[in-house]
Amino acid sequence: MAQRNILQFIILGLIHERPLTGYDLTKAFDNDIGEFWSAKHSQIYPQLKTLEAKALLTHTDEVTGEKLTRKRYTITETGQALLNQWLRAPTPESHNGKDEFVLKLYFIQQQNDPRLRPMLIEQLMLHEQRLNHLTQQLTTKFPTGANATDFGHFLILTHAVRRERDYTVWLQDALHQL
Repeated sequence: MAQRNILQFIILGLIHERPLTGYDLTKAFDNDIGEFWSAKHSQIYPQLKTLEAKALLTHTDEVTGEKLTRKRYTITETGQALLNQWLRAPTPESHNGKDEFVLKLYFIQQQNDPRLRPMLIEQLMLHEQRLNHLTQQLTTKFPTGANATDFGHFLILTHAVRRERDYTVWLQDALHQL
């Protein structure tokens, strides 16, 4: 399955909050966004160029110092529409340590946002299914607990069960807060 270009949505979301330069975006990945998603300078700047070519962003030039010019990007209406479409779309399971759902939550500002409840419910169902699957795998493969010949696999499965259990509890708590 082809990997989706999530970076474009992160950039659109950050710029939707306020106009930013490429440097500002790089710093955002060093700080807040970097807690759950990473991108390098070499990925951000080409993506800005692509987003502008697609009319999802526009920029103004700012002169700093005597000769240095930097671009400050703002999101277009088309860019806002694409960002909203992505925020509303179903979120696939996370892979490679990148949780797209958590990333989407970062851009939800208000507790009463109408997108929030469906997002949380969708994720709760996905993680409950995953928890049931992993629990069944653990029971089937290790009916008497850990064994000496496949101890690493046992540890991985018990970790995955705990991770999914904690995730579902967190989602349930989030739903109760609405």
